[in-house]
Amino acid sequence: MRKRGIVLKISQETGIKQVVVKDVVQRTFNTILQALVDGDRIELRNFGVFQVKKRKRRIGRNPKTGEVVPVPERRTVVFKQGLEMKKLIK
Repeated sequence: MRKRGIVLKISQETGIKQVVVKDVVQRTFNTILQALVDGDRIELRNFGVFQVKKRKRRIGRNPKTGEVVPVPERRTVVFKQGLEMKKLIK
């Protein structure tokens, strides 16, 4: 499902105009994104937790040539599902 599908579903279920729903959904995503950029943890009860974690630098290997390549430290977003999601998605 894409953002458009989410907007349509919410709009149909609530009777709120699509333009308003789209704005709210986009602002929600922007707020979540900004919190992750700031290093905050996003915890949505019964859904899950988004968190930024650091990956240590390491030595990788180019699969084509077999050459050793240093991989720098970087940050990545990790998602851990909540209990309700675990129960529903088996």
